Amino acid sequence: MARNKSTFPINVMQYAETDRTLKASDGLPTVEHRFDASSLHAINAALAAERPLLLRGEPGTGKSQLARAAADLLHRRFRWKVVDAHTEVADLFYSFDAVARLAYAQIRGALQAPCDQSERTRVLEELGERHFVRPGPLWWAFDEEKASEQEATYRSRCGAELSSAGDTGEGDDRRGWVVLIDEIDKADPSVPNGLLEALGQGTFDVLGGRTISLHGQKEPPLVVITTNEERELPGAFVRRCMVLKIDLPDDEGELRTWLVRRGRTNFAAASERLLQETATMVLEDRRAAKNLGLTAPGQAEYLDLLRAVMKLGKNEKDRLRMLHDIRVFALKKHPDQPSSPRGR
Repeated sequence: MARNKSTFPINVMQYAETDRTLKASDGLPTVEHRFDASSLHAINAALAAERPLLLRGEPGTGKSQLARAAADLLHRRFRWKVVDAHTEVADLFYSFDAVARLAYAQIRGALQAPCDQSERTRVLEELGERHFVRPGPLWWAFDEEKASEQEATYRSRCGAELSSAGDTGEGDDRRGWVVLIDEIDKADPSVPNGLLEALGQGTFDVLGGRTISLHGQKEPPLVVITTNEERELPGAFVRRCMVLKIDLPDDEGELRTWLVRRGRTNFAAASERLLQETATMVLEDRRAAKNLGLTAPGQAEYLDLLRAVMKLGKNEKDRLRMLHDIRVFALKKHPDQPSSPRGR
């Protein structure tokens, strides 16, 4: 049966509270995702306004996965960049391999016999910056044609072949892009500030004096940016985004229902008792962590614990026993957090 593909705008009533299998692709494993109305409305709003979608919330609430799920639902190509303290804004546009260029120049210098002017010209051409520049995620999303040309130039130096535009393989009929810039709060404030022109004006410059623009593209990209709120983002940057805050329910009864529903989505073979007992453990340890002012376990830990016992246990009895044996490894992640009585 053909896979159901959505078009913009997404039909929220059709897809809200539905489960979707995100098949292994783009170097990522197969996972299950459950859509909700709020996230679907936010995706539609960001695409309509042609603004980035900033996802706020505590770690482990599915922010990053939502970007991938949006790409799958919209039948778009997907690229991502995980930000860290060393990330510079240029890394989101392109990468420049200065080390390889220097090494190449040294090798050429060591091997090159005396040569005439035409040979020197050819060597200098080989050392041109454009041979060592590789498009980053925003370059692909803004101008796929130019990115594909630059990727071919980069690979020609390495002796590698480019299979197709975006290196997606034959038969790939995806159109448009979803780009995930993950955990931008890990970066220096110069990174979000440096994105203002690209996100606000739809252009940025790359080495060689070239300007990349998304204007004229048939499918404006959806740029999804996540933050775990570890550092306040510049106000000017936030104002250029649509913002969705993804929170776990505060009420423990609602949170239990929320967790169990996602447990069923990801582990159809898990028993109701296993789903409920795992949720109980998460709620207990979440309460204890919050009382100590520590990062509390949530959806990510709940699914990790279920995944472990489903793989290790042969039957329900086995899994329930194992749940108590390995609970501490999934839920107690801080030295100041006491072991729960049921985990001993």
